Amino acid sequence: MTVIEQLNETLQKKWAEAEFAFEMPIQTQLIPHMLNGSDIVAESPTGTGKTLAYVLPLLQKVDPSKKQIQALVVVPSQELGMQIVEVFREWASGTGVSVAQLIGGANINRQIEGLKKKPNIVVGTPGRLQELVKVKKLKMHEINTIVLDEGDQLLSREHRTTVKGLIDATVERQLVVTSATITEEIELVAERMMKEPVRIHVTAEEVPAKGEVIHSFVKTETRDKTELLRKLSHLPGMRGLAFVNSLDQLLMKDYKLSYRDAPIVSLHSEMKKEERKKALDDFKNGKVNILIATDVAARGLDISGLTHVIHVDVPHSIEQYLHRSGRTGRAGKNGEVLTLLSYNDEKTYKKWTKDIPGKAVQKIWYRGELIEGSSKTIDKKGK
Repeated sequence: MTVIEQLNETLQKKWAEAEFAFEMPIQTQLIPHMLNGSDIVAESPTGTGKTLAYVLPLLQKVDPSKKQIQALVVVPSQELGMQIVEVFREWASGTGVSVAQLIGGANINRQIEGLKKKPNIVVGTPGRLQELVKVKKLKMHEINTIVLDEGDQLLSREHRTTVKGLIDATVERQLVVTSATITEEIELVAERMMKEPVRIHVTAEEVPAKGEVIHSFVKTETRDKTELLRKLSHLPGMRGLAFVNSLDQLLMKDYKLSYRDAPIVSLHSEMKKEERKKALDDFKNGKVNILIATDVAARGLDISGLTHVIHVDVPHSIEQYLHRSGRTGRAGKNGEVLTLLSYNDEKTYKKWTKDIPGKAVQKIWYRGELIEGSSKTIDKKGK
């Protein structure tokens, strides 16, 4: 019996209509444990089917005839929340299960009105969920399953107290934590809230149809990175997700790039909900070629067909490097992870890339193209 055959007929039919070639390893492992009510810590690379791995069993477990919130999915960002609600609604149509979105940045009074309709599943961000619990509009004691999506971020020090408060407000509940990278510290924090948790760890090697991913770098002065991004955005076929380490850096680059009319958009926490949606839509529809974001803004976003992940800044940790890099080379397609490497970050970059398959390749911008080589090899070519 396959994992999908454990689901009800409506969900099995939808699965067949979706024409997936196969169940992903995280789905095969997570779905049965969710259906039997176990607490779970699940780690699987970005883009390997984690969302459906918990969406499908939740839709199966929820009883639409009970007019109360039975499941809560907590997410770290508004975009991820909106995206997951879309997935739920797509798969819930015809099941009678209702889903509500409780994310920051949206009208709280409208959300309170929505809660009066007694949705079965709620997707929300920690701050907004906490606000609604405080004003007694969100009744946590009715909830019997909580999923922390991107759990490594939700259980980091920034959100930990808020998230723990939400979990502690429930009575009897199943707790599921999913992420692409789970550190030992996060695992310990999660397990303290759980009863005999099941640990699932899917590695990149276990995931089928992974394309070839090249890791490369271009040496550049920090002040020249914006101009290099602009050039990259004009490369034919470019579809890149670019990461910066801080919001200030992003805002500065955003200002410079808009001034130069480059086909680039940015995504960050200070944008209005409509602006964020437009930026994402423009990128998904191919109107722009590069989307620049902070890690928080890009968390869990489902953007298919990326040719490049661009580290505008070298990440602070190996986990962050791998998490960002895992977004390209999906579904059998090849991809490239390109780092704009300033000279004072070389040591850190070497540390993060020393264990990746294959060696990181040096590239240089030369006559309107990004080619393998360095200024020395180009000098030789020119002679």
